Amino acid sequence: MQHAILSPILKSSLAALLLLCCSGAAVAQQEPADKLEELLGGIDTIQADVRQLIMESTGGVLEESEIKFKLKRPDGFYWKTIAPYPELIVTDGVTLWNYQPDLLQVTIESWDAARSELAAQLLSGRMDEIRADYTIAGGGVRDGEAWEFILEPLDNASLYRRVTLYFTAAQLTSIHVDNGNGQRTFWEFFNHEINIPLADDLFLFIPPADIDVIDNSGQ
Repeated sequence: MQHAILSPILKSSLAALLLLCCSGAAVAQQEPADKLEELLGGIDTIQADVRQLIMESTGGVLEESEIKFKLKRPDGFYWKTIAPYPELIVTDGVTLWNYQPDLLQVTIESWDAARSELAAQLLSGRMDEIRADYTIAGGGVRDGEAWEFILEPLDNASLYRRVTLYFTAAQLTSIHVDNGNGQRTFWEFFNHEINIPLADDLFLFIPPADIDVIDNSGQ
């Protein structure tokens, strides 16, 4: 189940997520896109625990997952599902590894951040691309304490119908993704650590011995 769900998020885009510090500029003098860019800027690294819910259109929960997430800009990304199904998706910005220990296999693909969709754009802070592809609405819901931003694609063929980001005290607390098929994905972030050193080799993967290696990278 989780492989089919993560594929459009992390193969076509790379899953999404972000939090950081805010400079405290007055929101009344800012457009929503400017404030979102401020909130998504000013970080080098992030790591957090993530609770992921996959929900059907009726509101029923299809799957709940426990995830470890690490990010190092510009392109280092680490997304490790702990439960219920172990899986690791990691990239250094050049190569993407998808390790599935239950299947004793790793799939290797080339990664091109420039071709990614919303999640990777948010992760890398590429707001010019986001502004070009999405309308951005929202802003403060409690003055200086809570923020909500709604992103809707300009292209009807987008994977997403709507993406909503929630911040508390300038820190990302959750992302809600409405997919075009009615399915929804919800990420909730805990135990954030921002701008602590993360080694480059965290975003590389060396396959264990005696597993199948499916190399689609063409390298």
